[in-house]
Amino acid sequence: MADMYGSDILAGTARRRRPEIPVVVAENDLVVEHPDSDFCGAVVGFTRTPDGDFVKLEDRRGLVRLFAMTPAAFLIDGSPVTLRRPGPVVPTGPKVTASGSRRVEGLRARTARAGRIWVEGIHDAALVEKIWGHDLRVEGIVVEPLHGIDDLPALVAEFGPTPQARLGVLVDHLVTGSKESRIVAGLGGDVLVTGHPYVDIWQAVKPAVVGIHEWPVVPRGEDWKTGICDRLGWGQPADGFRRILGAVSTYRDIEPALLGAVERLVDFVTETD
Repeated sequence: MADMYGSDILAGTARRRRPEIPVVVAENDLVVEHPDSDFCGAVVGFTRTPDGDFVKLEDRRGLVRLFAMTPAAFLIDGSPVTLRRPGPVVPTGPKVTASGSRRVEGLRARTARAGRIWVEGIHDAALVEKIWGHDLRVEGIVVEPLHGIDDLPALVAEFGPTPQARLGVLVDHLVTGSKESRIVAGLGGDVLVTGHPYVDIWQAVKPAVVGIHEWPVVPRGEDWKTGICDRLGWGQPADGFRRILGAVSTYRDIEPALLGAVERLVDFVTETD
């Protein structure tokens, strides 16, 4: 008599195992059959109810019916399957930051460098953080607002830049012959000054991003931010800047002159590695 248990008595009897029912993602236009109702149709949608998920099937005559997505409730080419709703699309490419660089997942901010990047004001600092914040934390760079650059030479001397503690400075309205260009001249080694040609960093945001065709012209002698808000109906400058900061989300929203100026400063301060 044959040994029905084989050599391993813990293996159980030679009973046929029930085949596993495959789980199939119910993509649009997938044709399935519901054998209990003899209905065959293509997937056209889903409905979520207190009793669970239902799939919408449409037959060749255009009739649409709902069926509960219970295990092994459908057939594909005569074989039973369990339908599953499609999940969210997961991007497969590398994630990028607002500045366009590769995002570092699970980032823990690096210990701050001795070097610094200075910008003219709080609005400048907030906009730089909005675009380059992730990159700055990866590199351990601290950005500090100056509240103007009239005292910049004295502040630089007090900071005392070195090859291990470089200093980068972002200046508004840095054009040949301007007051700003004269102030930043001859600041010494281990200091890099970059800037943009705009009166204020607000103007470095592309007009279309904030819903205007162009930035209004404000006459010399009138406070520029106040003048902009008056002409655009934005309320006070604080209200205007909240509108601007809320509209900016990526480097594509700012003018190339500002983008290049900040990127050069980040590279300069990190060259001590």
